[in-house]
Amino acid sequence: MGKNVRQRSSLFLSFLFLSGIVVAKETPEMKAARIHQSVLTIDTHCDTPLNLMRNDFDIARRNDQAATGTKSDFPRMKEGGLDAQFFAVFVAQGPRTPEGDAIVKKKALDILAAIKKNVEANPTVASIALTPDDAYSLKKEGKRAIFMGVENGYALANDITMVKKYYDMGIRYITLCHTSNNDICDSSTDKKKGAEYHGLSPFGKEVVAEMNKTGMMIDVSHISDESFLDVIRLSKTPIIASHSCAKAICDNPRNLNDDCLKALAKNGGVIQMCFLSDYVKKPDPNPKRDSALAVVRKKYNDFQDLSDDKSREAYKEYREVGKKYPNKLATVQDMVDHIDHIVKVIGIDYVGIGTDFDGGGDLSGCRDVSQMGNVTLELVKRGYSEKDIRKIWGGNFMRVFREVQKLAAK
Repeated sequence: MGKNVRQRSSLFLSFLFLSGIVVAKETPEMKAARIHQSVLTIDTHCDTPLNLMRNDFDIARRNDQAATGTKSDFPRMKEGGLDAQFFAVFVAQGPRTPEGDAIVKKKALDILAAIKKNVEANPTVASIALTPDDAYSLKKEGKRAIFMGVENGYALANDITMVKKYYDMGIRYITLCHTSNNDICDSSTDKKKGAEYHGLSPFGKEVVAEMNKTGMMIDVSHISDESFLDVIRLSKTPIIASHSCAKAICDNPRNLNDDCLKALAKNGGVIQMCFLSDYVKKPDPNPKRDSALAVVRKKYNDFQDLSDDKSREAYKEYREVGKKYPNKLATVQDMVDHIDHIVKVIGIDYVGIGTDFDGGGDLSGCRDVSQMGNVTLELVKRGYSEKDIRKIWGGNFMRVFREVQKLAAK
C-alpha cells in the first residue's frame, strides 16, 4: 500500500472516529446476504411441474409451504434469492410396450406445454431459459430463469429422434432413468428386476451418443453404479448428477460413492446436492410410518402405471402419511456435510445444488425456496469464500452446461 493511500485511510478513519460514526464489522449473516444477492443461484432439479398439472396451484401466487406442501413458486423464488431453476418434466415408469410409449410421450409433452404456458403467462417475473447466458441476463433484469429437463428417459418412448425433438422444445438435460429400470439403463433402486443390463442397454448407448451430439446434458441421478460407469466411459462430454449426494456420508443407493465421485471429477462433471432428507442423513426408525407407506405403495402399484387422477390421489395419501407420522428431517448443516466431503475428495469445482423440491426435497432450515439463503449462510459459517460459493451456487454447473453445448457445436 502506497504512503498517500495509507495517509488518506488514516485520515478517513480519524474522521469517522471524531464524527462518532461506528464502523460495524460484517457479521456472517450480513456477509451471506451480500454474497447470496451477488452470485447466480441455480437449483438444477425441482418437480414443481407436478403442481402445475393441478387446477388448484397458481405459480404466480405465494403459496404457503405448511398449508399446501408446495416448495416453489415465483414469489418465493424471489424471496429466497433463487435466480434460476430447472423444472423437471417427470414421468413415472410405466409399461415398456408400444402402448406405454405412446402414453408416456403424450404425458411428457403435456407437462412441457404446461411449464411454458405458466411461464409465458408471467412475462414480467420469469422467462424460459435455454443457455447459461440467459440465466445471467435474466438475473440482471430481476427475472427468474426457468430451465427444463426430462426426468426419466422413459419419456423418449424408445425413439432416438426424441432426444433432438426435446432439445428443440427447450429441454436441456435428460435423467436417464428413475426408480425402475427402463429401456436405457439399470436404476439404482429397482428391487424387482435388479441388474437387467449391468449398465446401459444397447439403446442406452445410442442415447448417450445422441445426447452428446445434440448438446443435451446427461443426468446420472437415479442410475445404478454400473450404468454410471458405462456413461462415464462412453460420454464425450461432462455429465451431471442433477440431484444426488455422497454415499460416504449417507449410505443410500441413490448417492454416489467416492470412486464414482473421482470418476465424475475426471470426466469434468458436477454433482448437485439433493435436499431429500433420506439421501442426506439416514432416518431414525419409524415403523408406523414405514407400514403406512407400504400400504399406500401397494394400493397404488408402487406408484407405477397410474393415471393422472390416480397419481394425484396417491400423492395426497402419501402426504397425509407424512403428516401423521413425520420423520425427523435432516438439516441444512447435514447437507453441507456432503459438500464438505465432496470438496475434500475431489475439490470445489464439482459440486452444486439440486434440491428435488416438490419431489421429496425437504430440510430443516430449508423447507422451500424462500429459505435458500440459509444454505449460503451455512457455507459462510464454514469458511467457504465468495469465490467458492459462487462456484457451488451455479458456476460449476454452468461450466458443464457451456462445455456440453460447445462440444456439440463442433
